[in-house]
Amino acid sequence: MARSNRREAGRRRLAMRLPQMRKLIMETRDPWQLELFEPYQMAVEARDAVRRHRFNSNLVREYDETCSEIERHVIRAMREPSYAQRTS
Repeated sequence: MARSNRREAGRRRLAMRLPQMRKLIMETRDPWQLELFEPYQMAVEARDAVRRHRFNSNLVREYDETCSEIERHVIRAMREPSYAQRTS
């Protein structure tokens, strides 16, 4: 999947996962916020592949944690625009 496609897939997936932030996620144009969408999609794809092939359950947990961590970053970035400037 191309980078921009992965970013948009991540955006849509996050919008579904975080309905309270859906409008902000779908409308954001901030480059820092946009940069969170692609790694989220990649983590979800990897987690789902590991889960589908019944690999190590610890690895599935790690990917779940990575997804949750990115979700927390997205929530903070959407609620606190200054958060992006502090973490870049």
